[in-house]
Amino acid sequence: MAAVRERIRAATNRRHVGRSEAQVVQEVSRVLRRWGQYYRSGNSARCFSAIDHYAHERLALFASAKHGRAGRNWQSRYDLTWFQSLGVYRLSGTVRYRTAHALR
Repeated sequence: MAAVRERIRAATNRRHVGRSEAQVVQEVSRVLRRWGQYYRSGNSARCFSAIDHYAHERLALFASAKHGRAGRNWQSRYDLTWFQSLGVYRLSGTVRYRTAHALR
């Protein structure tokens, strides 16, 4: 999880404030999609939820910096509907549970 968090943090860094939100969202979605496809088998729903929350927080902080807003009260400004309207790839709900096969 640390690796995907680092990639999300790099994509939403303050130095990218000059880029459009669509470009940053596309980069974050690409990171999430690749990581999610690799780890979606098994019991990873809790981790996926945590990564979705982290991506939401980082994109909200990026938008705050882009629009010149200070502080970390991003939850009141950038709620879940804002996050969904961006079109970010969501990891929650993509887990594939496989059936266990008994040995013969």
